[in-house]
Amino acid sequence: MPLEALRYPITPVGLHYLLIHYDIPLTAADSWTLEIGGLVEQPVTVTLDELKAREAEELTVTMECAGNGRARLEPRPESQPWLLEAVGTARWFGTPLRPLLEEAGIQDGAVEVLFTGADHGREGGMDQQFQRSLSIEDALESDAILAYEMNGAPLPPQHGFPLRLLVPGWYGMTSVKWLTRIDVLAEQFSGYQQAHSYRVRQEEDEEGDPLSRMLPRSLMVPPGRPDFLTRERIVDGPCVVEGRAWSGHGEIVAVDLSADGGETWEAAELGEELGPWAWRGWSYRWEPEPGSYELCCRASDSAGNEQPVEQAWNVGGYANNAVQRVPVSVS
Repeated sequence: MPLEALRYPITPVGLHYLLIHYDIPLTAADSWTLEIGGLVEQPVTVTLDELKAREAEELTVTMECAGNGRARLEPRPESQPWLLEAVGTARWFGTPLRPLLEEAGIQDGAVEVLFTGADHGREGGMDQQFQRSLSIEDALESDAILAYEMNGAPLPPQHGFPLRLLVPGWYGMTSVKWLTRIDVLAEQFSGYQQAHSYRVRQEEDEEGDPLSRMLPRSLMVPPGRPDFLTRERIVDGPCVVEGRAWSGHGEIVAVDLSADGGETWEAAELGEELGPWAWRGWSYRWEPEPGSYELCCRASDSAGNEQPVEQAWNVGGYANNAVQRVPVSVS
């Protein structure tokens, strides 16, 4: 998502970030089905029309890739070289996950719920489909939905048509696209995308800590105009600096702005909330003297988390929520 698109409260579909591990599968809505099985009392197979006939709700959700900011780490970790653009906010419409699981009847001894997408490829030396799991508690209590619309229209192919999981507040890898199966498991899922990928580790052979909810982050709309080669921003005097902030751990309660690279901070004004799972706008009236500056913005959430000025390195380059730095020249 170009950072200029932070101006939109709801990200246009064509500007919303995408990370597709393998190929976009070719799916047909009229022949697609979702199977729910594993450790359940009543395994079921449902069609898209049957899902659409169920209770439905719309959630406004900010989704961010766990690797957002990876390219700002040194040495640069391998994988998608995101700077800060791997984010977007959309209106997702679908049926809640919890009632489906409760109707299937989760049996005693169940530990996790596994979600399988139709996309498949080779990674980590093995052929696989993209799969992620949630604990039983998270699957039931996370407000997750099975989404079949995005911003008022059917899901486009690149966003998971005809059906995807949408888990608010969690990094994007959790929201499995092109969903075909849901299985209740008696043990923790040990597939590649769960046991190896999306874990914070300092060495490849470490078990690491699993990623889940998004850490707080604030991003600013690039102020002024860009220099073509350096992308340094050029500002002609006083202006309003604005942006968006979000967290998967609680509501945004403060955003601060620094004009000296994080040495001193001033409070920005927060805008209206779009919902409990969506980013929040902020603005700051900046009246600088002519000269060179480094703008930074820092978000804090209601759980007491605050963006760091610097971020520690990790093998996968995950969860780098260090403050954004934007060099600005004021004439």
